[in-house]
Amino acid sequence: MAPPKAEKNLKKLPKELIIRVLNKFDELIKNPFRFLEHYEGQDVYKFRIGDYRALIDIDFKNKILFVRVFDKRGRIYER
Repeated sequence: MAPPKAEKNLKKLPKELIIRVLNKFDELIKNPFRFLEHYEGQDVYKFRIGDYRALIDIDFKNKILFVRVFDKRGRIYER
């Protein structure tokens, strides 16, 4: 699940990069804690995909990953 702004940022990317990002999200779903890193100072996890980052909330009870933000690395940490 992702908010509209995260989806909008993803759709702006070149098609090859979109495919790469979606493949990484598929890997993340299979084994979340292999790829996720706790984002210091917040109750959120970061997911690295090349020069892009996603900040992800986890609903442990229902086993749901929610993409809070997806953007280029330099812009994501300004939020």
